[in-house]
Amino acid sequence: MEFRVEKSVLDAGVKIVFVVIRGLDNSGANPEWQERREVLLRELSERYNGIDVHQDPVLEGFNILHDNTGVKRRKNIPASENLIKLLQKHGSLAYINKVVDIYNIISLDTKLALGAHNIDKVSGNVTLRFTDGTERFVPLGQSEPIPVNPHEYSYIDDSNEVLCRLEIRQVQKTLVDETAHNVFYIVQGNGATPDEMLHQTAQKIIDLTTQYCGGVGEIIVPKVV
Repeated sequence: MEFRVEKSVLDAGVKIVFVVIRGLDNSGANPEWQERREVLLRELSERYNGIDVHQDPVLEGFNILHDNTGVKRRKNIPASENLIKLLQKHGSLAYINKVVDIYNIISLDTKLALGAHNIDKVSGNVTLRFTDGTERFVPLGQSEPIPVNPHEYSYIDDSNEVLCRLEIRQVQKTLVDETAHNVFYIVQGNGATPDEMLHQTAQKIIDLTTQYCGGVGEIIVPKVV
């Protein structure tokens, strides 16, 4: 399995590394993690109290990225901004499973756009490229494909199926549930995020996930095509 990125996507301002963790155990809850997540969520809730997301260079960087690639802002709220708004509204985040919970909290902490996908459901390789409108896209929670807009940077496997639209919408095909054992993560930044920040965040994903779920992780820099 290879991870690739089109040079045109990088030229548009997307920054990307991937993480792969194999052999993890995502079943059940971990009491130690549950206790730690509550502390982290309280701290993050206090940090983001009253924040203006458009004044934050990292969060606004995703909106600028959308502007630069012709994506409308109003209907396409960046993933990390949306998480912060959910935290502001509810004071917490709904628990889904360990893997998803851990990367959501890391996304809140770093403001980077993160996502996780079940490797065993991926067809071939993963390429971050601009869509041409022919791709199959079945968003998370849906059972039927919906049309794909051309010229949106998306993560697509060798079967021409979108795994993540922009950094916003993941899909049913590679849903990470409690049965997942091999997972790849998207770690995406923008013009306001140094490369070092992406690598530090990737390592944080490995450290926290292997601590509470086991497995072995590695950081992967995609091949430019």
